[in-house]
Amino acid sequence: MTATVTSTSAQPAPTGITFPEGFVWGAATASYQIEGAAREDGRGPSIWDTFSRTPGKVYAGHTGDVACDHYHRYADDVAMMADLGLGAYRFSVAWPRIQPDGTGPVNVRGLDFYDRLTDELLAKGIDPVVTLYHWDLPQTLEDRGGWTVRETAEAFAEYAQIVHRRLGDRVATWTTLNEPWCSAYLGYGNGIHAPGVQNPAAALAAVHHLNLAHGLAASALRSAGARNISITLNPCEVSPLDPANPADVEAARVIDGVANRIFFDPLLTGRYPADVLEHIARITDLSFIRDGDEALIHQPLDVLGINFYTPSYVSAKAGAPGAGDYPGSQGIAFRPPVGPVTDMNWQIEPASLTRLLTRIHRDYPGTALMITENGAAYPEVPAGNGEVQDLRRIEYIDAHLRACHDALADGVDLRGYFAWSLMDNFEWAEGYKKRFGIVHVDYTTQERVLKDSAKWYREVIRRNGLE
Repeated sequence: MTATVTSTSAQPAPTGITFPEGFVWGAATASYQIEGAAREDGRGPSIWDTFSRTPGKVYAGHTGDVACDHYHRYADDVAMMADLGLGAYRFSVAWPRIQPDGTGPVNVRGLDFYDRLTDELLAKGIDPVVTLYHWDLPQTLEDRGGWTVRETAEAFAEYAQIVHRRLGDRVATWTTLNEPWCSAYLGYGNGIHAPGVQNPAAALAAVHHLNLAHGLAASALRSAGARNISITLNPCEVSPLDPANPADVEAARVIDGVANRIFFDPLLTGRYPADVLEHIARITDLSFIRDGDEALIHQPLDVLGINFYTPSYVSAKAGAPGAGDYPGSQGIAFRPPVGPVTDMNWQIEPASLTRLLTRIHRDYPGTALMITENGAAYPEVPAGNGEVQDLRRIEYIDAHLRACHDALADGVDLRGYFAWSLMDNFEWAEGYKKRFGIVHVDYTTQERVLKDSAKWYREVIRRNGLE
């Protein structure tokens, strides 16, 4: 029933394809995953500093204290990006570097770092694409309720303005949030991410306040003259296990509601879906949604970022306990991966990316899209000659780029592709165990080595397409 990808040697010879003129080729990272310098130049603690020090939360007790030491090595890293031919670099700003307590005084030394990074990128001809929030919430704000309270959304809008005042003359594209699904459901639902709360009602309050934070920040940025405003979502490409079974179809509708439409609809249409509100009203009283909030959330978007890795298949199953990251999913089962998987045990199915992009194009017409993350974790290590052969990663990215091209052929307004990730890094609860980078990082020496996938991606960029 599902399309999968195996080694390209087992497939018909692929044909060459070219992407549209002006298609953006980039790579992405996130602040806590690469920067290190966790206690330098006035940076305050984030929820991930706290969470990673909580026994049993992160693999082997790993932290982001040093990570890839990008804070000190950014110039060399930017030179490496230029060597790869990147047209754009998507990075996130660490809120605790800018406002150590989440509100109040501004830490100028924190802004100075991103100022230097931005200038270095522009000097190398690389467009900086700023993400204002990639999960490292100041711990002080979490102590006051974090994303479960409205205050955090309001503080985020203030923080967004602070960063824009410093970088807005040089940064064209501003992404408010990265994957609010993860912040809400992994942080407050099943608790496998910071801050580690397990409370479905809290997770749903967090969903709304993250949506609201985007709206307030987007409005403030637009008023300040920001040219391109975005948000990055990680929609679940969810399908019924048996499309002919009405119960499975209903299960897919429920999951699509709490995973996708609870974000898509207020952001793109100005209304939460009625069926989703009815569903979550069994879990929470919805008192956190105030009159006028949906209008505040619904701000014009110049581009919608899409992060994608793997599909989901669901079925109705009596007695299934449900998943903490999908509130109200009792009686619904997720099918285990089938066929080839990545090191994260994520099923590889490029055709599901095409389905997702065409679905968004159909359901939310006029929405420009950008792949802001896509990639695969594999455990390749340097060979004796210093090279890192990672054919499986090349095959994964190649197949998903072809899926993107299929979506373009179907009329989807897809503007670019950012590989995840530029380099191996701190992979959240997995610590340093999982490697997503197209550049290998030796965490002891901090040596960077281009993997074969990086060299291959350089040629993709040069050709603006695939052989």
